[in-house]
Amino acid sequence: MANIETKVQELLNDIIENLGYDLYDVIYTKEGKDYILRIIIDKPNENIGIDDCELVNNSINDILDEKDYIKEQYFLEVSSPGLERVLRKEKHFLSQIGNKVCVNVFNKIENKKELIGILKEYNKDEITLELENKLIKINTKNIISVKTVFEF
Repeated sequence: MANIETKVQELLNDIIENLGYDLYDVIYTKEGKDYILRIIIDKPNENIGIDDCELVNNSINDILDEKDYIKEQYFLEVSSPGLERVLRKEKHFLSQIGNKVCVNVFNKIENKKELIGILKEYNKDEITLELENKLIKINTKNIISVKTVFEF
């Protein structure tokens, strides 16, 4: 499924940028019996609304049908990354250096499977998290998910 995500990202990136948005992520997944293609858009310093999602949806729908990368029947969803953003790509991690993140891990660290701290460093092999004035290095193979933490 990652190959489909890469192809779709390459196909749509310029189109979405020309509309004035950033293509934050592409996720192709199966939920129950349904396949879903999620196109996640962002706009620096602005909120994404339903009109933005509709504009992008209408602009890419025919292009996706024409290229026919996905053979199964699927649902197309266009949305914003939200306040608490999932970090999956290098650019996501690098943009959040110095910010609070929540990291879920497979194997416990500090006797926890969920760690909340400040993201200090990132590379493809590990991240460094500042937790209670202590730096913790976490191997990326031990990471289930990472998302930003929004504080009200």
